Amino acid sequence: MTKILVADDEVDLEMLIKQKFRKQIREQKYEFVFALNGNEALAKLVEHPDISILLSDINMPEMDGLSLLTKISESNPLVKAVMVSAYGDMDNIRTAMNRGAFDFVCKPVNFNDLELTIEKTLKHVTQIRKTLQAVKENSILRMYVDENVLNFMGTREFETSLLTNETLEVSVVFIDICSFTAISETQPADVVVRLLNTYFDAMVKEIIAQGGYIDKFIGDAIMAVFKGDFHLDRAVEASLAVRKQIDEMPAQGEHGGYMPKVSIGINSGEVISGNIGSATLRRLDYTVIGDVVNTAQRLQSAAMPGQIMVNEECYEQIKDSFHCQKVGEMSLKNKALSMVAYEVVQ
Repeated sequence: MTKILVADDEVDLEMLIKQKFRKQIREQKYEFVFALNGNEALAKLVEHPDISILLSDINMPEMDGLSLLTKISESNPLVKAVMVSAYGDMDNIRTAMNRGAFDFVCKPVNFNDLELTIEKTLKHVTQIRKTLQAVKENSILRMYVDENVLNFMGTREFETSLLTNETLEVSVVFIDICSFTAISETQPADVVVRLLNTYFDAMVKEIIAQGGYIDKFIGDAIMAVFKGDFHLDRAVEASLAVRKQIDEMPAQGEHGGYMPKVSIGINSGEVISGNIGSATLRRLDYTVIGDVVNTAQRLQSAAMPGQIMVNEECYEQIKDSFHCQKVGEMSLKNKALSMVAYEVVQ
């Protein structure tokens, strides 16, 4: 449902909008919030941070629509404004557009035209949010994002309405390149970085192919997250594909003595998703946290080179689709109780 703020000192407009959009309101397509001036509108934006569109008059008491536009662009840059005013002269239109208005509708209002304008504005807002969501979920893209966008991502808007914390059902995969520290101690820096990026690139392609995303790179390891339908199955498929890709890579190092291998831990369940970091530094990472994440990392630490490890709960969910072998009961770091682990063979 799209939430729309209407700022206008004409009380009749509220009744007209509720009448003309009664079908959309009844079907919960739109929800309207009303304010009589710019100051009230700003208060409503704080009260309803999920507002997507502002319909604003220009001539209002206390704070007019053009002043409201300036405030909105500073504090709520993702809210797109459509000016609805009898003052349709070119000066007002140009001032409104220069202050960030998305469109302009003249009074008396043609409600068919207004509805089309709302739909067009909503498409624009949705596209922006999808783009920012993709950047937020794939931190690797930060390397290619313009500095101005990164600055925006440190603003109040980024830290509030876009960064709602939530609880999700996901599968988490930790993949470590075994014994890579040894090669990093004997090879030149450019060789080490080139090799690591080659391995990471191969892994990332398989993770993305199964609908996963990279949560973070940690030294010579990757943390990946899978959401949505069959997320555990897709996490296992990606892990098997990663292992195969790495196993088929040629020996590396000065004398060709390093054969890359990966150890992998997978766990599935409920996690907390949100931005973790320092607001002071404006350095926040969109990530998932919780026991599910910790257990996946512990399983990876316990896995031998070439092993893909899951716990018993995950095994019960995938045993009909994948061939697994029981490893046995093991104690994991910082876990009070031991758990039974299984290796995914194929």
